[in-house]
Amino acid sequence: MWEMSRTVGAVACLALIPAASEARARRPELSECFGVAMTPWDPDVLCVNNPDLVEEELSNNQDNFFFYDDHHNIIRRPSRVSRVWRSAPRPLSSNWLHQDVMTGDWGGLRTRLAQRGILFQGHYVQDTAGNPAGGKAQAVRYAHEFAGGLDIDFNKWLGYDIGILHFLVTQRSGLGLHMVMPALSSVQEIYGTGQTVRLTRLSLEHKFTNYVNTELGWVNTENDFAQSTTHWGMSIYCQFQSNAICGMPQSLAFNSGYGYYPSAHPGAYVKLYPTGKDDFLASFGVYNVDNTIANSHNGWKMWLHNTVGTYFPVQLGWKHGGTDIKGAYPGNIRIGGYWETTRVKTVTQKITMFAPAGTVYQNWPNDSIKGRYGAWFEGDQMIERDRNNPKRGVVAFGSFVWGDTQTSPFPYFATWGFIRKGTFANRPDDTISIGGKLMVVNSKIARYARYLKSTGQDVSTPTFEHSFEVNYGWRPAPWLLVRPGLQYVWRPGGTRRYPNATVLDFETAIIF
Repeated sequence: MWEMSRTVGAVACLALIPAASEARARRPELSECFGVAMTPWDPDVLCVNNPDLVEEELSNNQDNFFFYDDHHNIIRRPSRVSRVWRSAPRPLSSNWLHQDVMTGDWGGLRTRLAQRGILFQGHYVQDTAGNPAGGKAQAVRYAHEFAGGLDIDFNKWLGYDIGILHFLVTQRSGLGLHMVMPALSSVQEIYGTGQTVRLTRLSLEHKFTNYVNTELGWVNTENDFAQSTTHWGMSIYCQFQSNAICGMPQSLAFNSGYGYYPSAHPGAYVKLYPTGKDDFLASFGVYNVDNTIANSHNGWKMWLHNTVGTYFPVQLGWKHGGTDIKGAYPGNIRIGGYWETTRVKTVTQKITMFAPAGTVYQNWPNDSIKGRYGAWFEGDQMIERDRNNPKRGVVAFGSFVWGDTQTSPFPYFATWGFIRKGTFANRPDDTISIGGKLMVVNSKIARYARYLKSTGQDVSTPTFEHSFEVNYGWRPAPWLLVRPGLQYVWRPGGTRRYPNATVLDFETAIIF
């Protein structure tokens, strides 16, 4: 009850921050669109009224645009001005492959609803992967995700600036290849969190001024803390199929009660923009921790029973440089940390992740600790822009996560990558992505494993699991992505028990 009341109190305090007495006047909306709307799969075409001032107008008129998050869902305030949807998809084009979404404008209904502040969204993503060599066994596994939702802007709909209501439901099915290999991180980005129909977001977001933005409801931490930035309208982390990279640095979920997509936890955040723009950011959040929320039968769990603690993240961000197509090469730097109140078992007991079935755990370390903490660093930088076509270029990124060694099974974790947008002369939107992860197992677990082995048990010593990925993102239409790729996993499962694994994967995504 104490943890439940603490969570409720903290969420309420964040949600009830008063609005400024004199809010800035909303800038007038752009009178017309230049070109077409931008989608995650059509990042080059911008919707503004002056093609010569594309990025400048977007920077000065963020209130009039919608933005996407890493999972192709609409959000309100991005970390970078790049991924934009003016108000609705383009009307149905004579060329089906040139329209923004597969289902078109529904005879104009979608545009009319968007003008009233009601915006629909949906997508389908499938991930098929197989390991022809390495691991404990060879297999092929398929997993998919359907998602549908809407956002309601009450100011446009009713004329009252209540905020924006977000509603999103996801459905996942299929099997995970990492369960067969085995591997510590899923090699399929959309497998996990209970293969079921799930409430993923139900929240009210309100922007009080250009300086303060808040959200309260059932959300996941991944939307707003340690999340990916965007370049050319695309999430840079989710240009990879490995779940260790896509979305956020995955050890945060292993080491703490960090709420990851598509689960929804009661929570809230406050984002402060000291300059009134998105060049500097300070974020504070509070989220309920429930270890059962990811279970398949808890897809619609909305209450605080089974609460074990409260997760408090903070994050500072700095965006520098120009835009993706103009000015100095842009980049982002973010540092963050968390404190969690949950009482957890000491990390040595995580040996169960590595020991085979039937292991007899002698001298079992049955201790627990109140609270766990950690920190992260994320950075990305454009390092090349084509002179002949500034919409083509190369971005590099890296992340590092540290977790306290008393409770974190993977206290040292890093990701890195390079993304090239614009491949061949007639493929300006296609991408080539190269990246990987470094995942180190806590030495306390390894020490206990060596002890068990000294007693004659068949227990391998856990050390690390590293991986490498290269893929090609083919975008034949703004609403369609086809991405074949190759992954290589060193020490699958974190030990030397199984040979290094080669993974072939194939991903498709459709925006409805």
